[in-house]
Amino acid sequence: MTAERPKLAWADLRGARVGIWGFGREGSANLRKLRSMGVEPVLVDDAPAAGDEPVLATGDGGLDALLRCDVVVKTPGISRYRPEAERLRAAGVVLAGGLGLWLQEADRDRVVLVTGTKGKSTTSSVLGHLITGLGRRAMVGGNIGALPYDPDEAAGSAGTGGDAPPAPPRTDYDFWVIEVSSYQATDLASSPPVTAVTSLHPDHLPWHGDVERYYRDKLSACSQPGAELTVANGDSDLIRERAALLAPRVAWVSESDEPGATWMDELGLPGRHNRRNALIARRCLLALGVPGADDDAALRAAASGYVRLPSRLTTIGVVDGVSFVDDSLSTNVLPTLAALDAFPGSRIAVIVGGQDRGIDYAPLAAGVLARHAPTLVLTLPDSGPRISAAFSSLAPPAHPADVRDCPDLDAAVAAGFAWARPDGMVLLSPAAPSFGHFRDYRDRAEAFARAMRGCAPA
Repeated sequence: MTAERPKLAWADLRGARVGIWGFGREGSANLRKLRSMGVEPVLVDDAPAAGDEPVLATGDGGLDALLRCDVVVKTPGISRYRPEAERLRAAGVVLAGGLGLWLQEADRDRVVLVTGTKGKSTTSSVLGHLITGLGRRAMVGGNIGALPYDPDEAAGSAGTGGDAPPAPPRTDYDFWVIEVSSYQATDLASSPPVTAVTSLHPDHLPWHGDVERYYRDKLSACSQPGAELTVANGDSDLIRERAALLAPRVAWVSESDEPGATWMDELGLPGRHNRRNALIARRCLLALGVPGADDDAALRAAASGYVRLPSRLTTIGVVDGVSFVDDSLSTNVLPTLAALDAFPGSRIAVIVGGQDRGIDYAPLAAGVLARHAPTLVLTLPDSGPRISAAFSSLAPPAHPADVRDCPDLDAAVAAGFAWARPDGMVLLSPAAPSFGHFRDYRDRAEAFARAMRGCAPA
């Protein structure tokens, strides 16, 4: 079970002995926030990088330093279920998260939290774009973009410069659209009245320990004190089966809602799942009371100019008639199936595989085998062998699936290009994280683009 969530705000940390555990992007923002309050925390990281700040290693004196703190502000990537976290709690140290500290003191009537296994970034960015297009000021942050409490948010990524004290975070927004990961959700002791959940599928099992705990942790963002309405994906049986974990009221949204409506066409987002994401965004706008949200013409104008997020079903080039589509951010089965569904009649060579987190790949195999258009599956290490095994167990012997194991991304792109010519598609939609072979999904996307360029005739 998750320990009781601390009902602390940032202001409560003044005068306390504070530690920061994890010194990446969010840890750096936490340090800036604390220093703006006159608090000088102890800094701890599992693997400290060289830099200007004195950071202790968790296993080399860092944990002992944290045990002497009153409050430890933890970065989301550090699991609350780690033995070290349990030891801190047993010693009476309060474990908090930056987003949870901010939400306790925010004007929650003007905040919407967006979570989900996949689709939360797209839905959050659409929400922010529409709010801006409808004439209101919106910040899109949290797991995507800036952190709402970061002093640097007031002055842009360059910071305040010089020796000037950091400026306070901006407060002149009309609305805050905050994307929440399953990791961050466990830090929240409250919810705003309006929350949204875009999808649910097994993910991040090493952090959460098991799939049911992952579901509970993920959906807890929708149901802490203050929650009134969850706008939820009504096409997901997993979410409907767990409706008791949502807010007291639920607005179910299906991809088939608003038949004939075309306002979301201006967003330029392919796939039925993205149609649903846009409809979830609209329902949130209505719940927030944003003027114009009930007007299709106003929404269509507001949707104009939307820029799709990178590595989400983005066509990056065409070589000799073959389209190359980057969907590197698809890190589990659900978005990969949605990506294939977005191009129902296309011949697709889909590249899958990466870090193996032990998720079940049978649904991926079943979805690919159900496609009517020709599909070649190219697998990558480390999860490639398990993906191949899932196909072998489901495909009838008389009609085996076309699955090929590849040693690396370059080989997969070359094989996919040769098969897809003259008018097919090579789709990078890995259904797995990139870690172990690439720095992150961006690094994997850049490698995909380089491999595509390598297919061009000299």
